[in-house]
Amino acid sequence: MTKAALTLYLAAPRGFCAGVDRAIKIVELALQKWGAPVYVRHEIVHNKFVVDRLREMGAVFVEELDEVPQDRPVIFSAHGVPKAVPAEAERREMVYVDATCPLVSKVHLEAERHNENGLQMVMIGHRGHPETIGTMGQLSEGEVLLVETVEDVAGLEVRDPERLAYITQTTLSVDDTAAIVAALQARFPAIAVPHKEDICYATTNRQGAVKAIADQIDALLVIGAPNSSNSRRLVEVGRAAGCGYAQLVQRATDIDWRALEGVTRVGVAAGASAPEVLVDEVLEAFRARYDTTVELVETVKERVEFKVPRVLREPVPGAA
Repeated sequence: MTKAALTLYLAAPRGFCAGVDRAIKIVELALQKWGAPVYVRHEIVHNKFVVDRLREMGAVFVEELDEVPQDRPVIFSAHGVPKAVPAEAERREMVYVDATCPLVSKVHLEAERHNENGLQMVMIGHRGHPETIGTMGQLSEGEVLLVETVEDVAGLEVRDPERLAYITQTTLSVDDTAAIVAALQARFPAIAVPHKEDICYATTNRQGAVKAIADQIDALLVIGAPNSSNSRRLVEVGRAAGCGYAQLVQRATDIDWRALEGVTRVGVAAGASAPEVLVDEVLEAFRARYDTTVELVETVKERVEFKVPRVLREPVPGAA
């Protein structure tokens, strides 16, 4: 039987960003240095495939620090943690490694600097997301107000409208954030803006790549986890850019083939915590069903790299 012809438009950049790559290396190096088990507070990154692989290597994922034995090292996830978490680890004299993405840490430092200058913070983010919890937890209660939508801005009760600054969750849609920023600036003209856009380069680049293929395709598949904020935003960006059908899949087995019946041009993108092996798996699934042509659409080359913490580059004291 002759296979139907289909063109895959493969978005680039896609997949692991520098912060995710660094966080995964931190867990791998910690296992090499201290042996298993190494504990990780929260999923190191939002991807089941990655988490399962690290679990097989000896990582134990927990939600709270009190689940970690005092004599074992613990790693904090790439999304960042409230200040109370490392403070508690130090009180318990635990060995800990902070895998917070340096771009998230930048937002934390920015919030602290504004706070020291007497400004109250407005954070644009998703309630309950680990990054939002971690960033709001850098300051005391009431110092960071959360907004998720333009409508939330109207209901804000601030201490002093002349003494405000805003920060953002790094993985949001650039377009969605722009609307909320405009609403904040309209209501609070004196609000201080970030020195540089807080939305990270990888989020921006992956959204740009999706926009570049959106008008060439009949359907879009975004490879990523359902709890991955940046992956969900890619689906939204694809729809907003004119792609009639967009689906988030964790891997090839999640593809809804019936929804793709009759299409001849499919875009493939991947969130910042999706490994390339899952992209390859999706491409192979298409090749098994279609006479497939793959076209790479690359909008920018990424050369960002973040170093792992020094503690993982040093030998264990007393080791041979």
